[in-house]
Amino acid sequence: MSERAPAETEAACFEAGIKFGTLYHQFAGTPISPDSAASLAAAMEEAIENQPHCRAVRIDIDTDRLAAAIEEGPAEYTELTGEFMDVEMEIAYEDTLVVAEMHLEDGYPLMEVTGVRGSGVER
Repeated sequence: MSERAPAETEAACFEAGIKFGTLYHQFAGTPISPDSAASLAAAMEEAIENQPHCRAVRIDIDTDRLAAAIEEGPAEYTELTGEFMDVEMEIAYEDTLVVAEMHLEDGYPLMEVTGVRGSGVER
């Protein structure tokens, strides 16, 4: 097997994966309620935006779904999981911009690259 350096787009997509790994595994399990959802989303956005190459992060927490989960449980809060979040990230690596998203699909928090553009993209 011959080795090569990763292409710019591959490196940019890898960076997006790192950001999602951090987002999901650092914050999953955090106690959350509809009242704390906005402040937690803002804190998560700011934390992830601190990482290299991260240009923007948008996190929407579904407070209706949170409220329903809390109503079914024994406490006034629930734990944050991917089922409650829609996320969009922009990763700028050299001349490449990667857009990655997480959304609930068939009950699973699917993370995927949804767009790649820039001069680092092979045409």
